Amino acid sequence: MDAVDASQLPGLTNFALHLLRDRDAVTAGLTLHRSSGGTEGAVNRIKKIKRQLYGRAGFELLRKMILLQ
Repeated sequence: MDAVDASQLPGLTNFALHLLRDRDAVTAGLTLHRSSGGTEGAVNRIKKIKRQLYGRAGFELLRKMILLQ
């Protein structure tokens, strides 16, 4: 962090500032054994179905496709 402050690079200093502000969250994310992989996979699957049905069907068909898969 000291080297980043000395560098005076705006993008890098802003990144370091945000890391320091969220230090507890960053530490928890790197050390805890929890994962949001299941949720991310479900969201990715829903987005894929939505892209496949774009312009072809309404919300009801999209809902049925999501619930059936």
